[in-house]
Amino acid sequence: MKKINLVSIVVLCIVMLAGCAGEPNQEVNIVPQPQSVTVAGGGFILSPKTVINVVKGADDLTPACTFLSTLTEKSFGEALKVEYGENKSNAVNINVDPSMKLDAYVLDVSKKAIDIRGGSSKAVFYAMQSLRQMMPVGIEKGEKMNRLRIQNVRIQDEPRLKYRGTMLDVCRHFFTVDEVKTFIDMLAMHKLSVFHWHLTDDQGWRIEIKKYPNLTKVGSQRKQTVIGKNTGKYDGTPYGPYFFTQEEIKDVIQYAADHYITVIPEIELPGHALAALASYPELGCVGGSYEVCQMWGVFPEVFCPGNEKTFEFWEGVLEEVAELFPSDIIHIGGDECPRDAWKKCKKCQARMKKENLKQEGDLQNYVVHRIEEFLKTKGKRIIGWDEILEGDVSKTAIVMSWRGKSGGIAGAKRGNDVIMVPNDYAYFDYYQAKPVENEPFGIGGYVPVEKVYSLDPTEGLTPEEATKIMGVQANLWAEYITTFSHAQYMLLPRMAALAEVAWTPQAQREYPNFLNRAKLLTQRYDALGYNFAKHILQEPKVNE
Repeated sequence: MKKINLVSIVVLCIVMLAGCAGEPNQEVNIVPQPQSVTVAGGGFILSPKTVINVVKGADDLTPACTFLSTLTEKSFGEALKVEYGENKSNAVNINVDPSMKLDAYVLDVSKKAIDIRGGSSKAVFYAMQSLRQMMPVGIEKGEKMNRLRIQNVRIQDEPRLKYRGTMLDVCRHFFTVDEVKTFIDMLAMHKLSVFHWHLTDDQGWRIEIKKYPNLTKVGSQRKQTVIGKNTGKYDGTPYGPYFFTQEEIKDVIQYAADHYITVIPEIELPGHALAALASYPELGCVGGSYEVCQMWGVFPEVFCPGNEKTFEFWEGVLEEVAELFPSDIIHIGGDECPRDAWKKCKKCQARMKKENLKQEGDLQNYVVHRIEEFLKTKGKRIIGWDEILEGDVSKTAIVMSWRGKSGGIAGAKRGNDVIMVPNDYAYFDYYQAKPVENEPFGIGGYVPVEKVYSLDPTEGLTPEEATKIMGVQANLWAEYITTFSHAQYMLLPRMAALAEVAWTPQAQREYPNFLNRAKLLTQRYDALGYNFAKHILQEPKVNE
């Protein structure tokens, strides 16, 4: 009899262990850190019999429901059913509450059910990302489980800043549609809201424009690529043609929308123009002998704003871009534009005389104003790099501050909306560890995770001025990033630090606390097959 009981006990223990895979403790370790977390005893058992129940929804809740169902399907072997009705037990109950702030959510986990209330379907999706991080790591790689225990908790949360972005440069080195979609997956996991897509530059034009087919026929490829940092030696290998068709771009935009992420395109003007000038030489001041650039840097060959055909070209390109991208914002670059060619150009000098412009910098400001007015007719606002502040830029233009924080501070003080992207905090092509000789070859600089985390985007501003800070962004320039695996390495886990800067109130942020949670998040990166930098894993855990 004792023998039978012992066997029964052993079997029961095995069943219990198998049924509650990934039994969590009472800590809730979420990145970015929620504003309020209250942990209770016990937990909810999520199983294949659990339903996703929409109590009060919105038209675009389908992607959020699909995300949760797909996440669990890999482990359960079947998708969670979606139902509609009143709150019920053994369900993930979803309620969209228009009285709440648009991005705010409340996540209640109890023994009977998981209740999500959000100000929009996007807020519901953010709640699901928090719920995801409360699940066992094995859910990411589809480990077979028949039940998941979720810690009982109440989370009340909303982002500090609306704009939480990361830029991906596909001009210097190209990334495929599938790689771009994985990048979007990474943004979604971190509750980032914007994908800034850098699509045109000296070294490649990456977006199909039907009115100007030479942009991709000629401008999407270069004869070869410089080895190292402009050593004068080249690899002798043609690069391209690489570009995204408009159908591929629509596919990426839809994929991003399904992850509640806005895609903002960047079309560089009036500088960084060589790929376009190689395609249409008449748009430059000298009218010929241009080629897609084979090395890195800033070059004197820029668009000719004295030529009316240049404005016809810009408007033709931007008209197609405006039709493609639902975003109400388009980035027009505006940075690093040498003006020497304009000084020698008869057309540019004639334009300056006609418009009563005193210097070439005023001519660039004329370009920005005119393009902004055109895009307003398409229902779009412009973003420009902080160089646009050097002229009397309009108050409706958004300033993206990259040369430190000073441009953003100046922009906010004069009344412009600002996105903080200071290179000394948020340039993810910079090295993230020392000695740099042990790191993948890169452009230089040094921005470790802790430096990213130390960014305060509203520092130096009054409370009123701080309201002009729309958000923050990291930039990944790709001169020396030749593979997507390398791109992931540069992004992760710094993306987690940026996400918390953008999401969590300044007063609640403490690096040691973040470090402990970020280390756990890297287990999810590993399960998903993401390549990430492991330097923070070597830092000792801090008990607070």
